[in-house]
Amino acid sequence: MAKSRTAYICTECGHVSSKWNGCCPGCGAWNTMEESLSASNPEKRTVTDLSGRIHPIADISMEQEIRYSTGCGELDRVLGGGLVKGSVVLLGGEPGIGKSTLLLQICQYFGKNHNVLYVSGEESARQLKLRAERLEVASERLFILTETDAQAVCDTIESTKPEIVIIDSVQTMQITQLSSTPGSLTQVRECTNLFMHTAKRLEIPIFIVGHVNKEGAIAGPKVMEHIVDTVLFFEGERHMSYRVLRTVKNRFGSTNEIGVFDMQDKGLKEVENPSQMLLAGRPLGVSGTCIACVMEGSRPILAEVQTLVSKSGYSAPKRTATGFDYNRMSLILAVLEKRYGLAYGALDVYLNIVGGFRLDEPAGDLPVALALYSSLTDRVLPDKLIAIGEVGLAGEIRNVSHIVQRVQEARRMGFEVCIVPKQALTALPKSTRTLRIFGVNSLRQAFGVLAKLASERETDSQ
Repeated sequence: MAKSRTAYICTECGHVSSKWNGCCPGCGAWNTMEESLSASNPEKRTVTDLSGRIHPIADISMEQEIRYSTGCGELDRVLGGGLVKGSVVLLGGEPGIGKSTLLLQICQYFGKNHNVLYVSGEESARQLKLRAERLEVASERLFILTETDAQAVCDTIESTKPEIVIIDSVQTMQITQLSSTPGSLTQVRECTNLFMHTAKRLEIPIFIVGHVNKEGAIAGPKVMEHIVDTVLFFEGERHMSYRVLRTVKNRFGSTNEIGVFDMQDKGLKEVENPSQMLLAGRPLGVSGTCIACVMEGSRPILAEVQTLVSKSGYSAPKRTATGFDYNRMSLILAVLEKRYGLAYGALDVYLNIVGGFRLDEPAGDLPVALALYSSLTDRVLPDKLIAIGEVGLAGEIRNVSHIVQRVQEARRMGFEVCIVPKQALTALPKSTRTLRIFGVNSLRQAFGVLAKLASERETDSQ
């Protein structure tokens, strides 16, 4: 077998050097030499015929179960139905967000029927035991290994054959043949590649915990995300208890699903009804608020849009958007000023999506526009009103996808009035007719609906 040695390869031209150079001898580029493993005295290449391993896709059997349930419905949803055998799942997130907590909790369920190996390079076995007791994890089939040598970990996996492996974290792992420090780009890439080959060869699913850098992306080279099968990202506001698990990449399922969790004293708890969680405690009878519905995969979620328009004390008015695209808010403000004469030019505008949630699809345009209109005119919108639709530059309201699921979610949550694009009325089934549904073609018609509802409230109060 060829003896491995360290080589340095230019990422620009591919030049190979036995030592590191600040400037590539081949192309002259600076700081492009990366460390990698290569073979010295390579053996003469022999021809390998793999024709006997070629199989028609129709003959490949799918009778055997290839997914493990994690025991956590929210995690199963994000993974596409469960953990696939032989897959490599990268879980990223900020420090303290709950990555290790989530993985240690699912070990309790996995440990009922499977042997689980938890490899930690950050904590001692005694520290893991203390955390497991706090989370009430006491499975007899959960085994702990504290090691940072990636090759030794893979050899142990091959000899013990656990059914599920958790690596916490990849930034602490290293390959001793590489001179770079643990957590460097080369170490992270090569360790991830080693774990991937081990998982595929033995058909053992592996969870890998990854840290994030100061920009919020998963630390390490982008090629690490290409190596693994699934990339999950744990996010949430540090001062709030709610956590959202998103899929960035998934070879075995949708990338649009999310899982919602609540961080409590004894670990993470699933939130089965995110709409109720996001709407809890919302103020009633206050101007500048409107309810929106965003689709996260196949799940409709209701979120509260809050806006505040006030007189500016500066020559340049301040504009702030939290949980909503700032440029999109500027576009909606421009439409309201140009098309309908609403003067926001000398006013400060603040927009917030309550609960740390992010409203990042066109269906949130109409509720944002109505909330801005409500705050400027100080007119209170009905508490049981929800708005769905995209706003165009001409002030028109355009149709959005999954309108039926959105309206049905609004009905399930007890809303009574729904403003939707007029084109969507034909797609709504009779089951939604228990709501008062108004179809509008423009923002002007939407403002007319608000005026009509306000006059009805005044008549009822009299």
